[in-house]
Amino acid sequence: MIRTQEEHLAHYGILRKSGRYPWGSGGTQDQRNRDFLSYVDGLRKEGLSEAEIARGVGITTTELRAAKSIAGQQQKQSTIRQIEGYKERGWSNTAIAARMGINESSVRHYLAPGEKDKANALHVTASMLKDEVDKKSMVDIGKGVEAQLAVTTTRLQTAVAMLKEEGYNVFNIKIQQLGTGQFTTMKVLAKPEHDLKYVQRNRHLIQQIQAYSEDHGRSYLKIQPPISVNSKRIAINYKEDGGDKLDGVIYVRPGVKDLSIGSRNYAQVRVMVDGTHYLKGMAVYKDDLPEGVDLVFNTNKSNTGRKKDAMKEIADDPESPFGSIIHQVHGENGKVTSAMNIVGTKLGAGEEGAWDSWSKNLSTQVLSKQDVTLAQQQLDLTMERRLTDFNELNGLTNPTVRKDLLLKFADETDAASVHLKAAALPRTANRVLLPVPSMKDNEIYAPSFRNGERVVLIRHPHGGTFEIPELTVNNKNPEARRLMPPSPDMDAVGVNHRVAEHLSGADFDGDTVLVISNKNKSVKTTPALEELKGFDPMVYKIPEGSNIPRVTNGQKQQEMGKVSNLITDMSLHGANTNELARAVKHSMVVIDAEKHQLDYRQSEKDNGILALKQKYQTIPGRKGTGAATLISRAKSPIYVPERKQNPKIDPVTGRKMYELTGRMVPNKKTGELELKKIRSQKLAETEDPFSLSSGTKMEITYATHSAKLKALANTARKEAVNTKSIPYSPSAKKTYAAEVASLNAKLNIAEKNAPLERQAQLLANHQVSMKRQANPGMEPEDVKKIGTIALNEARLRTGAYKNRVTITEAEWNAIQAGAISTHKLTRILNNANTENVKKLAVPKFHPKMTSSKIRQAQAMLDLGYTQQEVADHLGVGLTTLKEGING
Repeated sequence: MIRTQEEHLAHYGILRKSGRYPWGSGGTQDQRNRDFLSYVDGLRKEGLSEAEIARGVGITTTELRAAKSIAGQQQKQSTIRQIEGYKERGWSNTAIAARMGINESSVRHYLAPGEKDKANALHVTASMLKDEVDKKSMVDIGKGVEAQLAVTTTRLQTAVAMLKEEGYNVFNIKIQQLGTGQFTTMKVLAKPEHDLKYVQRNRHLIQQIQAYSEDHGRSYLKIQPPISVNSKRIAINYKEDGGDKLDGVIYVRPGVKDLSIGSRNYAQVRVMVDGTHYLKGMAVYKDDLPEGVDLVFNTNKSNTGRKKDAMKEIADDPESPFGSIIHQVHGENGKVTSAMNIVGTKLGAGEEGAWDSWSKNLSTQVLSKQDVTLAQQQLDLTMERRLTDFNELNGLTNPTVRKDLLLKFADETDAASVHLKAAALPRTANRVLLPVPSMKDNEIYAPSFRNGERVVLIRHPHGGTFEIPELTVNNKNPEARRLMPPSPDMDAVGVNHRVAEHLSGADFDGDTVLVISNKNKSVKTTPALEELKGFDPMVYKIPEGSNIPRVTNGQKQQEMGKVSNLITDMSLHGANTNELARAVKHSMVVIDAEKHQLDYRQSEKDNGILALKQKYQTIPGRKGTGAATLISRAKSPIYVPERKQNPKIDPVTGRKMYELTGRMVPNKKTGELELKKIRSQKLAETEDPFSLSSGTKMEITYATHSAKLKALANTARKEAVNTKSIPYSPSAKKTYAAEVASLNAKLNIAEKNAPLERQAQLLANHQVSMKRQANPGMEPEDVKKIGTIALNEARLRTGAYKNRVTITEAEWNAIQAGAISTHKLTRILNNANTENVKKLAVPKFHPKMTSSKIRQAQAMLDLGYTQQEVADHLGVGLTTLKEGING
């Protein structure tokens, strides 16, 4: 019977490109829908399952359900239209029921408020999807999008099926996650003219659906455009007027509602002007603005007579007109109320108080230019902290949690063995620069530091110790106090423009520095190089009409990476000040080459850069020149055969054992097939960090540190892989039914972030990939910074936000009892607040610190760290620390 029915079904198609069904010959769409639904229902009554019906027609069960849903919705719409037609002619419900052959109660149901909207909801969703894909070419419709849109999975799938019938395409593609190297599958809805090859080649153009529904698909809301300011309200303070000494600052009249930055004193912003241009810089309230002016923009550009020449043109992208990721100021009704579009990855970023939360750890870019003793000291502190964390995790009581956290710890430690960041020095703060012209050349306004305290400022990147100014804190300057009134959230510092220039040419549009107390002279500084004084990169300005090629962003990034690596290698090998000055001059030209159209090639010749590369970046047996020390080579690219995700772990050594995919691709030059390769980093791929070293003391210090971290990561993996999970208990699931339901609900909310995170990973991965391909020798810390910024900005742009699962004591008891399967618990842990999990998993509080923590605490206190800084570093409370060190 089933075989006969399947043979009969095979003669029928399903949804045609015309959107019609082949049920019967001719007739109305309503009749064809009725025939189709009746036909499927008849097969079900004859004993065929949904899967058997779908298989007989040659489609999936999802497509069959979509077809039924479409037919049902269209039939319902037709029925409501018929009933409304009869009502308009004055028919009673009873008469309509008799005429249509349905119950009178059904007539009332179809006429109930909202029923017509419900019937239309599917078509509204399909129309919204069509508009989105027509505008964006390709959109993500994968897992979690239905939650983002606030519609059911069935409604979304059905709407997609309707578009497929119109010729739109659906593809599944793989995207690589930034940082992890793992792959995520993305489901894409594309225009009819785009095939799989096009989607794969242009995956960076796949966008997120920028709409959501508050009524389950009956209507959709869009993001809001920024407010534009009339240029008549803006004054420009040009170079001739002293604007170059305040370059990047936007003074704002206080109390103007559409220019509000809230209760904060300053913020990094983008301000749209006349709908065509925008201002970029740090917005600061200022009382004494000229009459009729609400904004004063300070610039180092000269007055051309055209105000907008000092501004930037907006991008041809309505959803990102500034090319930066911003968040807007909203009123109580949810509408945008201010033209201040604040730069940052989340609400609160880019505003007063945000910079203080940035990492204070010291990069190789900083420590490799200091004494080996200082580097060794800070790396030892870093290693001690990692060992303490490992011992704590290894003592966790729940084996599933222990295994999960140890594996995460191992991956983090592997990453640390490559980026090589070291613990921050005592009294270190991240600060954003603002100009105070009345400050002396040896002074700084820094309210979070003591008046009269000596501090050093370090900017990334910097050429050497000659670009690290040492200043005295002056918190009594009247101008500074008016501009930046002291407050608990104050994380700006005030300096004059000459100090900014000393900081490798910083300006005031959001540039940041590390401010470090230098009472003990831990950080080495040297006088500014005489050869750099008065040097103006603008001497390399390409003349108007010249046929000299203009510099692209990719070229600039590539050349900046090369010269940054060169300066690092020269510093490690003791280059003299004249040589360093040549390299730094060239770097100053390169960094402004795109912005001001400078001829960096001529700078390269004039400064003898090739000779410097040959002297300091030649490695025996290697053709040409390039990064030549562990510090510059650590993150240099290396291509390895593509391997499968989730490598096995050697239970004896703890090392990852990768299995190759074996995928073959044609060689771009020869066309011959070869193993597909993926990009990695040299230090990540070697077990022996010393193999990348040229033998200097600083490199040996870092290589030793990296080797210790790699060994620790392997130890953590070995412990994890030999840990067995708690067995799942169905009876415990019943006992803790409420807790299990609560955890499932929290997990569902957390996983709604998935499509947004996919989009963010896609955008960020493409941005970083393009920059690294164009710049294979980019300085390691710059690569990390670019990757972090790209992903954070992409997350802000897409709205990706991780709603972490917070586990309660009762829910933890359910987990301990085995009420949650290992698979489900792993998903929960992947979305949980790690610190929350640790507190629940660690054996009930030890009121005293461990002996290893006490030793580390005392060592840090001896180096000059405050008790609060030590407590923060060790992850303990201040009271616990005091009790531990006092016995």
